[in-house]
Amino acid sequence: MHKRMDWRTVNFDWNRARAFLVTAEEGSLSAAARALKLAQPTLGRQVAALEAELGVVLFERFGRGLQLTPAGHELMAHVREMGDAASRLSLAAFGQSDAMEGVVRISASDAYAGLLLPPILKRLAEAEPRITIEVLA
Repeated sequence: MHKRMDWRTVNFDWNRARAFLVTAEEGSLSAAARALKLAQPTLGRQVAALEAELGVVLFERFGRGLQLTPAGHELMAHVREMGDAASRLSLAAFGQSDAMEGVVRISASDAYAGLLLPPILKRLAEAEPRITIEVLA
C-alpha cells in the first residue's frame, strides 16, 4: 500500500522534479540520463532524493525499466503543470509568447496562388491572427 504525499512539508527542488519528469517520460534512468545529459548515477540520486524528501516511492523498478506508482502518477500531473508554468514564465520574462506575429511573404506561381494557397492561408490566418500574409504571384 502506498501512502499519500504531504505537500505541506515539501521543500521543492525543480532539478529533482525535472529528473523525475524526464525519467517517467523516458521509462528508464538510462534513457532519462541521456535526454538530460547527466550521468545515470547522478540522475538516480536526484530521483531517490525526491522520493526521500516526499516520503513516497515514485517508481516500481522492474529490471531496467520503471513504472510509476500511484504517488508517482499524482506527482506527474503536478510536475507537468509546473513545467508548463515555468515555460510560460520564461517566455514572459524575455518578452516572448507562443503567439506568432509579423509578416509572411509567399512567392508562388499564379496557379498555386489562385488554387492551392487560399484554403491553406485561410486556416493559417484563423490559427494565427497576428500574422500578415503577403502573396507575390
